[in-house]
Amino acid sequence: MRMSHEQHRVQLSANQKAKRINSDPAIYGTFAEIGAGQETVRHFFRAGGASQTIAKAMSAYDKDFSNAIYGAEPGNRFVCESRLRNMIRHEYGLIVERLDRKDHPHKRFFSFANTVTTSTIQQPHSGHGWLGVRFQTAPERPTNDVIIHVRLHEPDINLQQESIGLLGVNLLHACFFHHEDPEMMMTTLYDNLSRHVVEIDMIQMNGPDFSQVDNRLLSLQLVKRGYTDAVIFGPDGQNLQASEVLYKKNILAIRGSFRPVTKVNIDMIMNGYNMFIKEQRVDRQNLQVLFEITLNNLQADSGDVDEKDFIDRADILCSLGQTVLISNYQEYYKLVEYFSRFTKARMGLIMGVANLIEVFDEKYYRHLNGGMLEAFGILFTRDLKIYVYPSRASRDEPLMTLGNMPVHPRARPLYDYLLSNKRMVDIETFDPSVLHILSKAVLQMIRDGRAGWEPMVPPYVDNMIKDNQLFGYRPGNGMVHAGKAGKVEA
Repeated sequence: MRMSHEQHRVQLSANQKAKRINSDPAIYGTFAEIGAGQETVRHFFRAGGASQTIAKAMSAYDKDFSNAIYGAEPGNRFVCESRLRNMIRHEYGLIVERLDRKDHPHKRFFSFANTVTTSTIQQPHSGHGWLGVRFQTAPERPTNDVIIHVRLHEPDINLQQESIGLLGVNLLHACFFHHEDPEMMMTTLYDNLSRHVVEIDMIQMNGPDFSQVDNRLLSLQLVKRGYTDAVIFGPDGQNLQASEVLYKKNILAIRGSFRPVTKVNIDMIMNGYNMFIKEQRVDRQNLQVLFEITLNNLQADSGDVDEKDFIDRADILCSLGQTVLISNYQEYYKLVEYFSRFTKARMGLIMGVANLIEVFDEKYYRHLNGGMLEAFGILFTRDLKIYVYPSRASRDEPLMTLGNMPVHPRARPLYDYLLSNKRMVDIETFDPSVLHILSKAVLQMIRDGRAGWEPMVPPYVDNMIKDNQLFGYRPGNGMVHAGKAGKVEA
């Protein structure tokens, strides 16, 4: 993606954007909005000149009527991605069906849709919705789709509706006037809006005009820009909305750098998974495994995020069939709090004993009024279990496990309580032959051209690193004899 520079950009109002679209005789399409009313299209009616832009505006508000037009969704849901996609597909199809292209040779067609639910008195922070556009950048050119999911944080329903209207105008304007620059598209989505009241937690751009766009980088940008704190993408590289993936699921997560993924990571997840699925409150058929990378873990020495390095890691994890979570949650309690938005089912965290030592370090909780107790209250008032993988400083030293890890005397009573209640358990069925493998050491061997790193990564990962020249690998690497690697966290 091309980097955008917005310091000289003049931010347009919603009215100016609507007028710009209305005054372009080539832009022509439909608006379909359900749930929160006709909040986007009213900006175009008020701006004037809408008759040459709007072919149709509708709101299939009644659920039965909506299903009759767009078809019923699984579970009879209405605010979901599949409903939005059916809306833009159906409405765009009607344009093509009902208008003779010979009579409109210069028109660039579009269909805009949203399906939104606002907060209620019973659920004051439940407002969310899907917005999408199917559009052409030139007559007869194949269409593109841009789809976003938002969470609404305004306390007032009327303000939430107004925010949806502004965001809809920004989205349609960005599609027609900034489609050549996806990063600028993302920037202009927040014109005249505050990130504190509207959270964009999923974005997807597909079509011929976005053929060079890696949607995983769009996900990364959402977190990097502070638009949201966590994003998810699947093994196929497509961005996913958290509630669609995690709703009422058992969740098992492992955090790491995965730079690259090693046999230690695989041993951790396999053995932790085998323990987790034996838990009484875990449904193996309703389980989501997540490989989590924190934004802090993606930052280079300069403090910026290395996108190439991120894609290298993502490519390998996706090739292994994994779902990836990118988050801004450095502390584990924030991660668990995030999962709790979507599920009350049992959750599991897999971590190395070195990470658990840090979890019990008071310095990470000084910003909380309740200190460590507040953080652990969030962690363990949920149905959570931690699976702890051992470590060994060297082949000659004893294993470090829950039984002998160092804990500060002030935290010892809390540690003992969690241990006796089996909220933390050792992973005992580990492979001792891989304990010496450390991601940073493997990475350094790859970059230095030293031999011997290939057996330290899962099968086929070594070929993938070589074939795609990931993590600084260059043809001819491996000609130097392997040396001793430094001891760092796996």
